[in-house]
Amino acid sequence: MAVSHIVDFNHVSLAGLESSPVAAALAGLRANEARYFMNKYQHVFTVVPAGESQETLDYVSRILKQERDLEFSARPLETSRFQVENIAWAYVFYEDGLEVNVLYTLDDPKKRAVGFKLSEGMPVPVELEGKFKFARQKSKLAGTIRGSFFVIKKEY
Repeated sequence: MAVSHIVDFNHVSLAGLESSPVAAALAGLRANEARYFMNKYQHVFTVVPAGESQETLDYVSRILKQERDLEFSARPLETSRFQVENIAWAYVFYEDGLEVNVLYTLDDPKKRAVGFKLSEGMPVPVELEGKFKFARQKSKLAGTIRGSFFVIKKEY
């Protein structure tokens, strides 16, 4: 069984992300997600090393490939997968500072999407260049986050 650890948004830790060239910003981005889920759903955000969560990696990879023919070259470091209310979530945090999340409502096909968030200081991944416009969002934990998304059309 995979060993998960709780993401603490009060004391941001680089644990699991040390190999990233933007580790501090990626840790802030991960902590920002943890704070969001605690504030909105009272859900404790936990992550698992990517090497122990192949099923989540396969799920996210399949959606990216089938929906937009995307495959990222960056190494996945951690994942998270859980359900709150009627929404199944999956996250992958990549070594280059990219976060990919899948929001999949179980009862409303119109509310399903893949989100991309770029850690402060990282370049836009070559796989996303020119394909998405990125909006900027300020975060106390993560600095300036650039984000984009696309709607999921098929069933997964």
